[in-house]
Amino acid sequence: MNTPRNPALYEVNARVLLWQIARETGRHATLDDIPDSWLVEMAGCGFDWIYLMGVWKTGEAGRRVSRSNKEWLRGYRDVLPDLREEDICGSPFAVAGYSLHPDLGEPDALFQFRDRLHGEGLLLMLDLVPNHTALDHPWVRDHPDYYVRGSEEDLAHGRDPYNAGWPDTLQLDYANPALAEAMTAEVQKIAGWCDGLRCDMAMLLLPEVFRQTWGRTMEPFWPRAITAVRRDHPDFVFMAEVYWDLEWTLQQQGFDYTYDKRLYDRLRAGEGRPVREHLRADLEYQRKSVRFLENHDEDRAAAAFSPDRHQAAAILTFLCPGLRFFHHGQIAGRRKSVPVHLCRGPEEEADPVIEAFYRGLMACLRIPAFRDGEWRLLDCTPAWEGNPSHDGYIAFARERGEERYIVAVNYAPDRGQCYVPLPWADLAGKAVRLQDLMGQARYDRDGESLLAPGLYLDIPGWGYHVFKIAAKEG
Repeated sequence: MNTPRNPALYEVNARVLLWQIARETGRHATLDDIPDSWLVEMAGCGFDWIYLMGVWKTGEAGRRVSRSNKEWLRGYRDVLPDLREEDICGSPFAVAGYSLHPDLGEPDALFQFRDRLHGEGLLLMLDLVPNHTALDHPWVRDHPDYYVRGSEEDLAHGRDPYNAGWPDTLQLDYANPALAEAMTAEVQKIAGWCDGLRCDMAMLLLPEVFRQTWGRTMEPFWPRAITAVRRDHPDFVFMAEVYWDLEWTLQQQGFDYTYDKRLYDRLRAGEGRPVREHLRADLEYQRKSVRFLENHDEDRAAAAFSPDRHQAAAILTFLCPGLRFFHHGQIAGRRKSVPVHLCRGPEEEADPVIEAFYRGLMACLRIPAFRDGEWRLLDCTPAWEGNPSHDGYIAFARERGEERYIVAVNYAPDRGQCYVPLPWADLAGKAVRLQDLMGQARYDRDGESLLAPGLYLDIPGWGYHVFKIAAKEG
């Protein structure tokens, strides 16, 4: 199955999705009950991947921790004031075994769901949590040497170098070659059930990070594991959750895509120049970057950004190169994040303004030039001497064959002006029409002036255009 150069992915919490279906049908729901119409809708929106988060078996020990941790309980009640104990099913990242959780269906339901996705041209991504396991994973009993010891009597909880850890998990010891071999076998097994893996906290398995965290030496894990999987599944995709500027390192170790938290943080900060500088990175690096405005670890975009800045940030995030990562509820403008320990979400009304915006954006993402076309960052020059407002602008071009588009965003709170010299010399001597795909604007310009001094823009704060560029007929 061919995927575009810039694919789109939709993350959905499997347990919350099935709760929603059960509420509608009045009976327990499994993966088999996800309606074909939902798959058709996802494909029609232009998504290439479904990331089904939280399908693996979890244990009673992790559930007890999730139901007793006072800090976590406060967070649950912020989302669900009418919280019930049965709403707390435990973190799906405290994995007790890489088999389908029995609440989600019979073991072969995962194969059947993947086949149904393939029938609609969609690919399936699942979780891999390689740093730690649940407290009651079979390895704890059968292979305690697979774990790091916190003391002579106790095994250590999973953690990173900067935080105390996750009390519903136990830390795997990659200094033990037998553990690395066993985890590689698990990854190979999972690869037979899906098309890609989102690898949780993937940088914790880098030798330098593992040594910093635990003072122990390990051999590189990812190159061997990825190579082993691709012997049998050459097109299998690995996506890394990664932070601390270690994205390039993991790309070099074989990952197809790496989280781009740096772009997200700069968009949250609300200044145009750092965003523009970030987009000057090597193009191959950018094509392997996962662009997102929210996911299960981050705040909802509708809560984190004001409405106008939300739209501007989305235009930049999803129209630049890379994998476009969308989260269940984002397109509807949901504002409450659902803790991963819960299997029920809050009741929220959709925001019609945000929904309308994303309908327009998703239509743009289905255009071949935005899926497979070439991309280049453009210069934004002062509109006149002494006017610094050009510094808030980010502009880039997309093209594929004869299709040409310009994206321009004033990522600043105040109105600003600039010129954007267009990169197509053959516009000289032609009358050119610019049609905004995200608004009502339509301009006719002389091609010579679009080359120098360039396209003149005067846009309000957080405003944007997505122009289709074409020679004017007649």
